[in-house]
Amino acid sequence: MSDLRELYQEVILDHNKRPRNFGTLDQPSRTARGHNPLCGDRLTLQLAIEGDRIAQVAFEGSGCAISKASASLMTEAIKGHTVAEAEALFDRFHALVTTPPDAPVSLEGLGKLAVFAGVREYPARVKCASLAWHTMKNAVEAVPVTARTEEE
Repeated sequence: MSDLRELYQEVILDHNKRPRNFGTLDQPSRTARGHNPLCGDRLTLQLAIEGDRIAQVAFEGSGCAISKASASLMTEAIKGHTVAEAEALFDRFHALVTTPPDAPVSLEGLGKLAVFAGVREYPARVKCASLAWHTMKNAVEAVPVTARTEEE
């Protein structure tokens, strides 16, 4: 478990300091916003969908290191994949971070996202890690409301 914690810290710090796909798209197909009132994370996610494939993805916003790193890793994970694959990855990631810490969880197919398994031990941080994912789900489903992880 120590190796996973070290990897977690390394990956989170790297993606927080140098987020991938940070910025805006010239012509997004879909835009969604997310807000975590608990710690103030705010996110705008843009997707360029061509057919059923997410051709480009970008995000902007501010928030804690976990929120920003999760958004960065998510954009890398869904770029080039179909909408259905992105939604399936949402389900796997959501199970990863919401399964009780003492229960087994599958890391299969998650790649670098597996580092978020440790977030399960900190319920308040689950909301930080999942904000980008809920925002992505709203974007692919064209839901026009702001994704939230808590009620205000």
